Amino acid sequence: MPLSSPTKRTLRHTRAICIDAYSRDDGLWDLDARITDHKPRDIHLASGIRQNGEALHNLTLRITIDLQLNIVDVNAVSDAVPYPGYCETISPEYRKLIGLNLMQQFRQKLKERMAGIHGCTHLTELAQILPTAAMQAFAGDVIDTRDGASDSKETKQPFQLDRCHALRLDGPAVVQYYPRWAKKMPDA
Repeated sequence: MPLSSPTKRTLRHTRAICIDAYSRDDGLWDLDARITDHKPRDIHLASGIRQNGEALHNLTLRITIDLQLNIVDVNAVSDAVPYPGYCETISPEYRKLIGLNLMQQFRQKLKERMAGIHGCTHLTELAQILPTAAMQAFAGDVIDTRDGASDSKETKQPFQLDRCHALRLDGPAVVQYYPRWAKKMPDA
């Protein structure tokens, strides 16, 4: 279903976020996250003119995680920034994320370490979405997302159940796709 038809409008800014997940030969995983910002015109910055088509931001954050979602390495690169010579100097500070677990209060601990002047707003924003990206990457490879109904010995419900509206245990999607784990729906 498409979005509703917009009124007449003019594109003023494009932000793109892309995350690629890689399994490594050593058993670890890399999440390469990239954020870019572009203006469809020349813009005047304090540091000079940024020509139409040149990135205002082009930042990449790689975290390396183990199978328990512990961060074992971090690399941040700032290829395009509004204040060259200044913005990119914060990149090494992102190594402070090493030792954190993506599923154990990660966003709170990220904020404690990297918020405000202790980090780059854009790299920190990018890091905030890595837990869900890791879960999607692990689904079907590291985390079993199947019902398990064919294996009567399976006692652990699939990870994704009861973690969102569609997959609530008392909802119709669980009844249809994961009947073994469905709970009785409340009376209306």
